[in-house]
Amino acid sequence: MANLKTKYLGIELKNPVILGACNLVNNLDNVKRAEDKGVAAIVYKSLFEEQIQLERAQLDDQLEEYADRNAEMTSLFPNIEHSGPEEHLFNLARVKQSVKIPVIASLNAILKDSWVEYAKQIEKVGVDALEINFFYVPKDLSLDGGKVIKDQVSILQAVKESVKIPVSVKLSPFYANPLQVAATMEKAGADGLVLFNRLFQPEIDIEKEEHYAPYDLSNQSDNKLALRFAGLLYGNLKANICSNTGIYTGSDVIKMILAGADCTQVVSTVYKNKIDYIETILKDIEAWMDKKGYASIDDFKGKLSQKSINDPFVYRRAQYIDLLLKSDEVIKKYPVL
Repeated sequence: MANLKTKYLGIELKNPVILGACNLVNNLDNVKRAEDKGVAAIVYKSLFEEQIQLERAQLDDQLEEYADRNAEMTSLFPNIEHSGPEEHLFNLARVKQSVKIPVIASLNAILKDSWVEYAKQIEKVGVDALEINFFYVPKDLSLDGGKVIKDQVSILQAVKESVKIPVSVKLSPFYANPLQVAATMEKAGADGLVLFNRLFQPEIDIEKEEHYAPYDLSNQSDNKLALRFAGLLYGNLKANICSNTGIYTGSDVIKMILAGADCTQVVSTVYKNKIDYIETILKDIEAWMDKKGYASIDDFKGKLSQKSINDPFVYRRAQYIDLLLKSDEVIKKYPVL
């Protein structure tokens, strides 16, 4: 029988399938079921400093409303709901205590001091690792992209100095050169890299003529970007590579490992196909390995990376040009008339 064990952030995982950060972990029954169905680790949903600051602002507004009240009031106390990071940390601790598999925390802060302070508080909970979720939306035309990277590297270094647990970085795909950024993050101390952060985009309702925020799950085709960069990074970094976004099936996981990933994170497939589908993913990986005669993940990891194949152009622009030259084949498959 195939051995699915792999290593990520210095942690031995029983297989390469991790439940990525999502709201499914709000329910302990979901967490325990995911563990029962074989998931190797859980990334708890992100602690967002922006959300905490918004809640604080809302609480301040509520308290201000009660500055001028009279003796005939039925209640002197507003409906106080804000609890800062404490509620998040409490729920994170509950998840950690409820499972035997590794639990990885996720953090997205704004201020450098906040990154460090929240990282310290998260470590005290007893999690196995921390995933830094670098989520930056450009909004200033004059801001140099190099400064964004420099600031993020500085934050990573500060976090690494403040905690002892392993730290991974969830990267955006929108850097001018993600490969250079990945190498820079590793040099700054990143133990692992998650490819990639999926940024939610705004949408417009043309009838109401207003913005809204749809909750769109990833599509299976979305995983090709992670596959490309896993294949380019393999063998060039010591940091672990974890592919994320659009990982739906056992075949998707196998492709990522062939490209060079150490493990994968799944979310959308669990929403669409339910938690039990994790078991199917693992069985499909095992069946493929047995059919191919692979005893372990290491036997085929990186086999189709840029470093391992004879064709140096498969991950580069030549692949795109080759596709354009074969456009007649696309017309045959999808006739326009």
